[in-house]
Amino acid sequence: MRKLLVPFLSLCAAKAYAFEPFIVQDIKLEGLQRISIGTVFNYLPIKVGDKVTEDLTSEAIKKLFTTGFFKDVKVEREGNVLVVFVAERPAIAEVNITGNSALPTEQLEEALKQIGLKVGHVLDRSVVTVVEQELQRQYYSLGKYAVKIETTVTPLERNRVNVEVKIAEGESANIYAFNIVGNTVFKDKKLLNLLELAGTSAFGGRKEYSKQLFAADLEILKSYYQDRGYINFRINSTQVSLTPDKQDVYITVNVTEGEKYTVRKISLSGNLVTTEDELRKLITIKEGDIFSRKESSLSRTNINDRLSEDGYAFANINLSPTIDEKNKTVDLTFFVDPGRRVYVNRINIYGNIKTKDEVIRREIRQMEGDWMSAKSIAQSKKRLNRLGFFDEITVETPAVENTNDQVDVNYTVSERSTGSLSAGLGYNDTQGAIVNFSISQNNFVGTGNRVTVSINNSSVVQNNTISYTNPYYTQDGISRGFDIYKRKFSALQASISNYSTNSFGAGVNYGIPMSESDSLGLGLTYDTTEIIAGTTATQVLKDFLAVEGNTYSNYKARLSWSHDTRNKAIFADKGNLASGSVDVTLPGSDLEYYKLSLRYLQYFSLAEQVTLLFNTQLGYGQSYGGTATLPPYENYYAGGSRSVRGYDSNRLGPRDPATNNPLGGNKRVITNLELILPNPFAENSKSIRFSTFFDAGNVFTENQNISLGELRTSVGLAFIWITPVGLMRFSWANTLNDKPGDDTKSFQFTLGSTF
Repeated sequence: MRKLLVPFLSLCAAKAYAFEPFIVQDIKLEGLQRISIGTVFNYLPIKVGDKVTEDLTSEAIKKLFTTGFFKDVKVEREGNVLVVFVAERPAIAEVNITGNSALPTEQLEEALKQIGLKVGHVLDRSVVTVVEQELQRQYYSLGKYAVKIETTVTPLERNRVNVEVKIAEGESANIYAFNIVGNTVFKDKKLLNLLELAGTSAFGGRKEYSKQLFAADLEILKSYYQDRGYINFRINSTQVSLTPDKQDVYITVNVTEGEKYTVRKISLSGNLVTTEDELRKLITIKEGDIFSRKESSLSRTNINDRLSEDGYAFANINLSPTIDEKNKTVDLTFFVDPGRRVYVNRINIYGNIKTKDEVIRREIRQMEGDWMSAKSIAQSKKRLNRLGFFDEITVETPAVENTNDQVDVNYTVSERSTGSLSAGLGYNDTQGAIVNFSISQNNFVGTGNRVTVSINNSSVVQNNTISYTNPYYTQDGISRGFDIYKRKFSALQASISNYSTNSFGAGVNYGIPMSESDSLGLGLTYDTTEIIAGTTATQVLKDFLAVEGNTYSNYKARLSWSHDTRNKAIFADKGNLASGSVDVTLPGSDLEYYKLSLRYLQYFSLAEQVTLLFNTQLGYGQSYGGTATLPPYENYYAGGSRSVRGYDSNRLGPRDPATNNPLGGNKRVITNLELILPNPFAENSKSIRFSTFFDAGNVFTENQNISLGELRTSVGLAFIWITPVGLMRFSWANTLNDKPGDDTKSFQFTLGSTF
């Protein structure tokens, strides 16, 4: 019969009675199911050959309990054999979370894993209480103080349990009042208008409390003062009070404004690496300016970025202000510690299956063996994103083993489908219904070359095109492309005049990069066009055909220039685009004319997710040599969703007296101002954009001078949605100065048009 040495049913060891110590000749473990024998022996402080005492067995029981694996531990003696009996805690078979909507299940599961509640782990009953406390903390940060959490543990066979967490989130507490105490320089209204939580929701109601937003608001308040010279501004205390029903929150922020300080002196010290004059040009705050934390931080960033271009990737720029309380001035000293210079050992590319390495490497501006430049690495990633071949691009710069001045640059790409076979229907206010079919491959067999075969038919245009472009025809990045097209255009269906054109042509074009943002284009096209005039065609067209005939073969040359700093090709919100082009027919052509086009587009960031877009387009065409006028079919037109919204497509400008059809003009002016607004339905959506706009524009004939008074204007709202079936544009416009005879159209819609 086994003699009981130490019964143990709790975390505290209890001695049964005194016994004689003995030398352990063997150790037996009883009761194990999932826990390995090795794990128990790893924690057990008794080994074969040890002398066992009551104190040592008590310590052993405590050690096994502290593992959290067991709910009961007993120790017995059989002769000189130590027998350890354990009862394992149940294993967690499943964790179910229900009732959550404000927080994603993945986030809650991750929080539970951090505190030990995870499928496959043993269940510690004390963790259940911690679970509820942790989830409450998560919801309290969102202002959901009425949240209720209930945890149920259900036993299963084989010593397992299911854990079910039921959540009743309740309503978020709303901001009932937001008060700032201690301010005298700036009025309450001015300061509260800066703060997110002090405003109203998108639908005019009170804002919901959020701990994260409150912390951000405090930082905004601090920055606002310190950017205006109040270097000693501080927030003394904050009080967030919750009403008994947990529905409303009162916020009070106590501040001390301090005095306004100006910058007396700016100094540079440390190892400047480059010349002091060069670094001083990067400092945006000047002596005599009101102190600004924003400008001071920007200056530090500018210096850091400059040093990183020369390989000092880990430079440290510290700003030390010396405050003169008496004269209310501050001296700023920028301490420059460039750190060690870092070189790039290797550039590695991972994740590309279809795309050849050389296609990626030719976009990378950081060179192997050169100094590491954060600017070049970022520019390389930007260029890779512009290719459109990849869903995601990540960059890492791990240090090379056994070196302190070398790194590798690793680009990891996730490829997207770059080929498409599409057929569909579209609609726009210019061409009406559109039937299209296209086969395109933007990364043909991984070479980066683009091949497209497209057929687009509508009541206005029937356009069949085959095109091929090699973006790296030369190693310097000069592109070359070819295209062949056959096109039929109905001016009658486009609401212009009663004629149609049949065209066939082929061309070659080159793109020449001048810098990271500038490029030149050169093109040569042979085109033959036939004009078929109806009986009700405009007299201008009839007169032109009487002189020039109705079939023309022309050699066209095109010279273009583009400066593009936009951050994205679609839905950009930073940067600008400036472009110009001249198209001219060459000697040997049946017609002699040229056309000039200019465009300037600029994005201005006004606030987070609020951007002002300015766009202007100018066009001018004229004949030369033996051709008397610009061919009527080359005239400019205006009106419609892509120029001046609120006016019918192509209907602006002078009209034919006999038919009232628009004549178009050899001069065109289009201007758009667009305020891009936050999306009220999907804040982070990359496929939807809302805006309000002001449009102005018109066309003018050779006999007319451009007159600002003749520009037609409109204001309205616009909505753009990138859908799986194509780009959808909606606009509602109110014309401001339409005149008798103008054709207006308030609501306009397009589907499947180019962006």
